Amino acid sequence: MNVLAIFSHPDDEVLGCGATLSTLAASGHEVHACILATGSTSRSGIAASEAEEEIGQLQMAANQAIQCLGGKSVIFGGFPDNRMDSVPLLDVVHFIEKVAGELVPDVVFTQHCGDLNIDHRVTHEAVLTAFRPLPGLKPTTIYSCEVLSSTEWASSSMPGFQPNSFVPVSSDALEAKQQAMACYTGEIRSWPHPRSREGINHQAALRGSQCGYEFAEAFHVVRDFPFSVGG
Repeated sequence: MNVLAIFSHPDDEVLGCGATLSTLAASGHEVHACILATGSTSRSGIAASEAEEEIGQLQMAANQAIQCLGGKSVIFGGFPDNRMDSVPLLDVVHFIEKVAGELVPDVVFTQHCGDLNIDHRVTHEAVLTAFRPLPGLKPTTIYSCEVLSSTEWASSSMPGFQPNSFVPVSSDALEAKQQAMACYTGEIRSWPHPRSREGINHQAALRGSQCGYEFAEAFHVVRDFPFSVGG
């Protein structure tokens, strides 16, 4: 099975489904990530040379993180950080379609449609457009994920994250997620920030308790093809 995690920023893929990606990779499935935005250039007053250096560091961290999870590769879109709504949606869709054509995923993990971050919402819409079920195309199952310090910070006027699918994960898979997150040295925070080691563990324990396991990651099924589709 080909698995593709499509997220806006470096570290979203780890926070959203890192332990699940590790579990799938350990089971022999091929795992890839696609990160659409640069992840660093939204800060005001940053010099172009400094921004380029930060982007390079984040891409290096993303490659290290996917290795921690047992994945194969990361593809970068280079779209503007926290300004993806300034880019024509069709440009984002075409980029994702190109990646999909190369990797032909069976399963896609992506952002939740109601996240606080605008890039997350654009990514969700672009993924659904790129993988719209058309005759003659391979059906793709799509799951949306919760990303700490974005999904839970959304306004009550936005669609809330309501998980309807859980993946139990082992303590080893959770530790792989922690190691992958540690690659993003500028993104990890101290407790009680949700994007901390403790925050990640608490979330995994909460989701585990909701499905009868010690640890789990939670998802919303956007589109599911559980059975093979005959010709």
